Amino acid sequence: MAPPKATEYLVGLVRELCKLPYETEWVEFKTSYDNPQRIGELISALANGAALNGKPHGYIVWGIEDETHAVVGTTFSSATSKKGNEPLENWLLRKLSPRIDFRFHEVKVEGRRAVLLEIDRASQSPVAFGNEEFIRVGSVTKKLREFPEKERDLWRIFDTVSFEHGIAAVRVSDEDVLLKLDYPTYFHLLETPLPDGRAAILDSLQQDQLIERSDAGGWNITNLGAILLARKLGDFPGLNRKAMRIVKYSGAGRIDASTEREDATGYAVAFTGIVDHIMALVPSNEVIRQSLRTTVPMFPEIAVRELVSNALIHQDFSITGAGPMVEIFDDRIEITNPGEPLVDTRRFVDTPPKSRNEVLASLMRRFRICEERGSGIDRVVAEVEKFQLPAPLFEAPGDSTRSVLFAHKTLSAMDKAERVRACYMHACLRHVTGRPMNNTSLRERFDISKESAAQASRLLREALDSQVIVIRDPEAGTRSRTYLPFWAASRNHSPVA
Repeated sequence: MAPPKATEYLVGLVRELCKLPYETEWVEFKTSYDNPQRIGELISALANGAALNGKPHGYIVWGIEDETHAVVGTTFSSATSKKGNEPLENWLLRKLSPRIDFRFHEVKVEGRRAVLLEIDRASQSPVAFGNEEFIRVGSVTKKLREFPEKERDLWRIFDTVSFEHGIAAVRVSDEDVLLKLDYPTYFHLLETPLPDGRAAILDSLQQDQLIERSDAGGWNITNLGAILLARKLGDFPGLNRKAMRIVKYSGAGRIDASTEREDATGYAVAFTGIVDHIMALVPSNEVIRQSLRTTVPMFPEIAVRELVSNALIHQDFSITGAGPMVEIFDDRIEITNPGEPLVDTRRFVDTPPKSRNEVLASLMRRFRICEERGSGIDRVVAEVEKFQLPAPLFEAPGDSTRSVLFAHKTLSAMDKAERVRACYMHACLRHVTGRPMNNTSLRERFDISKESAAQASRLLREALDSQVIVIRDPEAGTRSRTYLPFWAASRNHSPVA
């Protein structure tokens, strides 16, 4: 539930709505109470009308004369109104589908009592009341099914309106925009000097769609602006559950959480601190490189950075109550975000990611927080190989995407699934970088000596039998054979050794 709005904001909003020349598809004026059924139908119609007109909210205002829009006052009270024995608000909420947020506000305007009902716009499907969807045609409420062209327009909007263009806060003053958004970080990340004066700062934020002009005066802060630059995500209802959560466990299970942190600032503001905090929590590991024993973090920082940025960018913001999370165990790190991947997890290396949030991704790239399209996972796999770690695991449990990095493990300690995955990832990486995978490259990947080339051959056989790689040219001799990931094979490539 959203926090109460300031009285000054509510009075200003009512006054701005009264300036409209007539009722619209997203605003209704009333002087007195109407029956609950009529109010429910209006909520459906105004929520849908707001979506059609690109407005963040629809409104019913009691205490306003319909013709003149003069403030005349009202005796209506949402707190005491009922449908039968059930409170009006509960009854309305129960009859709406999908459930949307609406809020009654009582306020005095020009010394007279008014009641403002603020209704969130429809977002993913038309809002129905009592299993019937409604729409406004001018100032008249009609059944949506009677106007198929408007229904088509609505669905077209639902298909095209992205999370980034949604509104996180409405009618915010110049001063409050600068208080709520960490604008110095925005200019610092873009390596741009801080403009001279408030107007120039606001203009820059507007050009990048972080804020937009509000029809009711002041500014609307977009979801893009809030999720990236919020000084406190808690200032934006609906986004506070999207903060990055970091949990460190003792051992390999989730029974004993030793530390937990939730970073409640915007992603661009928090990103460096998030990565630093993760790297401070991961244990160190001894790795032998070229006969030298070196102490390094268990997981390469570059790989962690790329996977964290991916989790932030590619999450499904429509899934409420869930946000990105990093879980650190003694033997692995799991990075999870809400939303199934839009790309087959087996194709993360070679396929440019399909982002639900391309505007967010684009700005994150300009901030140099994430890599150019399609190169981030390549770097993850390359870093893992350089550290001679088990191959990363990409999976989609439920309505989420999970990336797992594993601690160092000798080849002899890996099970078959881990060996096959490592061979497959190696084939993918070699292919996208234009280099052949062969026995020699695989020996380098696992640090197998030349004298043990037969061991690499056995690994290749396992991967071929699992059909994750194929022989590039089956006619080539055994010593000169090269290999491809299965998806890169043409019809004449054979999966048989």
